[in-house]
Amino acid sequence: MAAGTSDRHEEETTPEDERPPEGFLATLGAAGIDLYLGARDMYSVFVRTLYYTARGKKEPGVTAQQMYEIGNKSVFFLTCTMGFIGMILVYQSGLQARRVVPDFTLLGATYLELLVRDLAASIGALMLATRVGAGIAAEIGSMVVTEQIDALRMCAADPIDFLIVPRFKASMVMTITLIVWSGTVAFCSGAVTAFVAFDVPFRTFFNASLVDFGDLSIGVAKCIAYGAAIPVVSGYCGLSTFGGSEGVGWATTRAVVNTSLAIIMLNFFISAAGFIIFPG
Repeated sequence: MAAGTSDRHEEETTPEDERPPEGFLATLGAAGIDLYLGARDMYSVFVRTLYYTARGKKEPGVTAQQMYEIGNKSVFFLTCTMGFIGMILVYQSGLQARRVVPDFTLLGATYLELLVRDLAASIGALMLATRVGAGIAAEIGSMVVTEQIDALRMCAADPIDFLIVPRFKASMVMTITLIVWSGTVAFCSGAVTAFVAFDVPFRTFFNASLVDFGDLSIGVAKCIAYGAAIPVVSGYCGLSTFGGSEGVGWATTRAVVNTSLAIIMLNFFISAAGFIIFPG
């Protein structure tokens, strides 16, 4: 009797190394469940952010401070990045155009249409995700591991209202402003490159004949969507931090990766909808 009991006990306490490995379908299913739960929680954060934006506490001083952190401190970074990207894009486009048809009359008009419709918003938002998104996740994640978020909840204060909403408002305003500024810088640097490399006059390059209402609408829609996605996704990654200082590092990495992925997905859906609504 005792021997049978010990045998069963040995079977129940089999080391994990000797257990058969999980199958591919089990791993895939677990990843799918984690993705679904993360998307559900992120959607909850987004809905609560919209609610508190409309009916939460109004603290213009905190929002102005976040506008300075998000906008003013990102101007130099975006200016340098978009300036070099504008030069590279125009130079490569000019080389390809010279191989096919040596006519640069519509080089500036085509480049401006691409900037307004997609490139300025998408590239600028990806740059903001690396700086602003990482900063938001690191700041909120540090508050989580030091139990400051728990202290807010004990005071009957929602962390989303106090932490994410001011960043959400600031990001909505400053993302549009920064993208307009960085797009202007990219276009001007492209004009200088076209003049130096291909002898394209500035009067010829500054041509807005191809930009229409559809291009402007899609570009503005992308700016608004990206400005909303950066603080929400990064704030969610910060609030879901665990594991001390190492967890803050992982939260920062997840914020950059998830925010960049959200921007790319939003770019696809908005562009697809834009081509359907404005086929011209």
